[in-house]
Amino acid sequence: MTAQTNTGTRLNHIAVQVTDLAASTRFYQQVVGLDTIPEPFHDGKHTWFAIGPGAALHLIQANSKPIVPGKNTHFCFSVASVEEFVKTLNKYKVPFENWPGEAQAITTRTDGVKQIYF
Repeated sequence: MTAQTNTGTRLNHIAVQVTDLAASTRFYQQVVGLDTIPEPFHDGKHTWFAIGPGAALHLIQANSKPIVPGKNTHFCFSVASVEEFVKTLNKYKVPFENWPGEAQAITTRTDGVKQIYF
């Protein structure tokens, strides 16, 4: 199978374990700017967000502390302006860094794409 082969497979959702569902829900709504979508469980342990056509982010409340992976394990959001998004992060006092780990810095890739990690 090659990268160009279309098998009909597509991303459905990403699930992220959180220890504070209310705070995490506020973060993805207010800071990242995602809209919630209906979730079927209605158990107070899940929040679902739309992240693209037919794709969702699932936050799942868990009692155990999640393992925080390194930068190579991540998911990426596109924004209209990284500089404007940085203003939102600063407003909510969300620390971010560039790829090398410099606080409050933006990485510009060789293809011109700007990136931050938070």
